[in-house]
This record gives sequence, C-alpha cells and structure tokens, in this order.
Amino acid sequence: MRKQLFSVLLVGLLPGLLSACVTHAETVAEHFDRQIKAFAKDCAKTTPRPGSTSCDRLKLKPADPLATEEGRFAHSIKIPNPVQDNSGYKPGMTSEQYFDHLCKTEAGEFIFKTVENVEGLYFMRPREHATDYQQEHLYTLEDPYGYTDWEASRLPTVFVNPPWAAYYYLEIPLPSGVRPKNEGATFRRFSGYVQEKSPMIDEDVRDLNSKYGVTWRGINRPHDRELGIAGGEMIVLDLHNSEVLAVRRGFIRSGSVKNLTGIWWLTGHVCPKYEGKAFSKDGNFAYWFISKALRPKNANSQGGQ
Repeated sequence: MRKQLFSVLLVGLLPGLLSACVTHAETVAEHFDRQIKAFAKDCAKTTPRPGSTSCDRLKLKPADPLATEEGRFAHSIKIPNPVQDNSGYKPGMTSEQYFDHLCKTEAGEFIFKTVENVEGLYFMRPREHATDYQQEHLYTLEDPYGYTDWEASRLPTVFVNPPWAAYYYLEIPLPSGVRPKNEGATFRRFSGYVQEKSPMIDEDVRDLNSKYGVTWRGINRPHDRELGIAGGEMIVLDLHNSEVLAVRRGFIRSGSVKNLTGIWWLTGHVCPKYEGKAFSKDGNFAYWFISKALRPKNANSQGGQ
C-alpha cells in the first residue's frame, strides 16, 4: 500500500521536479545585461581606487550609426544585393546555428565591377579606435566585424605602404574639430610613404583626386546582437555617379569569453575570413578586399593580390 502510494505521489510530482531542474538558457544579450547590472550595483556601493577607470564602461552607449554625416551617407547607399529584413532566424536557434546560417546565406565578397590602374582612393568614413571596454561591450561598436586596430590607428599605412599596400595616395575627410593646415581645406591626403625609406606626407586639400570611394556600415536586425552576432558591410563605389562596385558583407560571433561580459570582439569567429593568414583579421583586412575591386596602379604590389 505504501509502495503504491509513493508511486502515485512520484508520478504527480515528476513534472514539477523536472521543470525545476530545467533552467532557461541565457542568450548572449541576457548574460550581458545581467552582468552589467550586477557590475553597476558594485560600482554604486564601492569607492573606486584612485586612477581606476573600471566603472567608466557603464558610460558606454549603443552605437548610433546615424550620428554623423558619414554614417548617414553610408546607410543611405542602395546596393545591388541588400540583406533582407527576414534574416532566416528560427526560434530556438543557438548562436552558433544562426551564425552558420548567416555565413552560408548572406556573407561574402560581391564584386560587380573591377577597375584597373587605380592610383588612390577616398576612405569616406575612417574608424575610431576602440578601447578594451568597447571591445567587451555587446552594443557600442557598430561594426566589430570590419574593425581592426591597425585600420583605426594607422589607416594611411594600410593603403600607402609599398610593397604591401600599393596605392600612391589615400584621402580622408578632414577630422572633425581639426583646423586645416591650408585655409578652406576639407580633405586630408596621405602619400609618399615607403617603410624604412621615406616618411608619410600628409597635406590638407580642398579637392579630391580620388575617383573612387570606400565606406562601411553595420547591419542592425533583430536576433543578431541578441545571440552575440554583429554584421557589417564595406562598400566600394564610383564617386562620379555613386555606382556600387563591390560589397563585402561579413559577420562576427562572440559571447563565450571568460571576462565580465562574455564579449571580446577582437577574437570572435568571423566569416568571411582573411584567406591565407594565421589570424582571421589583421592590418590588411580592408586592403585585401578593396584592392580586388580597385586594382592598384603600382605594379610592384604584393599585398591583397
């Protein structure tokens, strides 16, 4: 009798016991939000040590792609193969499954037209250097896929550095708040650099020599950041008629790193990768793609060819 009663009780309690053992699997975004909230509480009740900047990460905000003129222009460009609002996400997909799906269905290099003997180009939207706190933040970088420290801090030598990068010059918008060296100038041109042979020459100019431009933009859709995935596009275009010549679309996945947030974009899984290199990305990441569409005139170039 006692055995039968125990069996009845066990059957009745089993669903509740099982549901208590099964926990909701956190998404990358849920983990990030929980960790940041706990960290904020610690910062609120603890007096930071002199010189400590640890709590400064709480000041970081999600990227605003339209905050600058360059960003607004980048996001206004119509490309021949735009991403769809419906990314193909299905409820229950893991971060890895969704990432693999995006890599198979959307990522890649799409070169619509190749131009030969290009002397230089206009990099329309230089990237700002990302701090370590930004690299471990889920939302503050618009395009962590396309970002490299080298491009952000040493952009001119990414493109003007024979034999690895073989354009004769690179032009960028004059940095905001910087007084031009020449009155009325709105652009800065870099040229002449050869590693260990001649220094980089920079001059502020009113007019561009470049016939072709390059910009970039992040991809912002539901479910991407939720699962620790960020997408970005680099766009090559003809400055005369705004024709899109090439697009590189890629994705990066993070979320399982053993740090405060679980995010560390510099070592995330990426697609497409930088072929033939030990690491997924390095200083030539942008040049490697751009030089396929805008073939440098410098015949001695070995980089990106």
